[in-house]
Amino acid sequence: MRIMLAPMEGVVEHHVRDILSRIGGLDGCVTEFIRVTDQKLPYKVFYKYAQELENDCKTPNGTPVRVQLLGSKPEPMAINAQELVRYGAKAIDLNFGCPAKTVNSHEGGACLLRTPDRVYSIIKAVRDAVPQHIPVTAKIRLGYEDRNSYMENARAVEAAGANELTVHARSKADGYKPPAYWHYIADIRAELKIPVVANGEIWSVDDYLRCRDQSNGTDVMLGRGLLACPDLARQIKAYINEEEYTPLSWQQICEMLYDYYKLTTPLYCERNCGNRVKQWLMYLSRQYPQAAVFFEAIKRKTTPAEIDICFAQALADCQ
Repeated sequence: MRIMLAPMEGVVEHHVRDILSRIGGLDGCVTEFIRVTDQKLPYKVFYKYAQELENDCKTPNGTPVRVQLLGSKPEPMAINAQELVRYGAKAIDLNFGCPAKTVNSHEGGACLLRTPDRVYSIIKAVRDAVPQHIPVTAKIRLGYEDRNSYMENARAVEAAGANELTVHARSKADGYKPPAYWHYIADIRAELKIPVVANGEIWSVDDYLRCRDQSNGTDVMLGRGLLACPDLARQIKAYINEEEYTPLSWQQICEMLYDYYKLTTPLYCERNCGNRVKQWLMYLSRQYPQAAVFFEAIKRKTTPAEIDICFAQALADCQ
């Protein structure tokens, strides 16, 4: 069985991919989407979202990284996929699942699920443009306004030549509200010959087991669940392999966050230096009550000095 790290816009950048892959349990990652319009993008745009291009498309610990493109026009998508391969991409992922209004209003992401023929055309163009040894994968939701088109879109993905399909088990209209409808993925797996990866609402080992049973498959992609519980992939793998494993403590998580904060602070202007940590704490508070307390202490702090003091107190409270 495989566990993949999901692409999450504005959240899972290369530092986070590095941290989560080092914790263990992940078999691969997907970058945030790179938006394609009409032109050939320069290397600096690809590198901004996929710095692993300069490390054989792997995280520092060697976990493979797929580069994701999002767009609505077959030819520009194909041209930019070719450019990515030229720059060292080892696999191309195509986004048909993003529910963001700004993306959908510009004919990208999940809105394309209303027209399976367009999904087909984009994937076919990319598949034909890149060498056969380069995997082309796709990520969809179960539909746009409803979940009625899930099989038509899944068939379009396979017919276009994709090597693998990931399915977020909700429609665009469902957003991120529970539940995830994993049983639809079982139908897709029964129909398609390519591998199908289940995604959505997996927050714990028990959730993974329910998803496995309902989707009739073992491969999954974790997003918010892995941010809330950074060693969830490792916990799942340990359970499956019947290995002893002690989940990460709050102190270990807090130390990880502080390292992440120190690493990323130079990348942002001073007033925004703690924003990524605050964002991550919101996810962590689901698994660690201490994260909610820490968030309340840090949420209005805007300078490195103030944030350092908050971290010092949080780490001292762990002792």
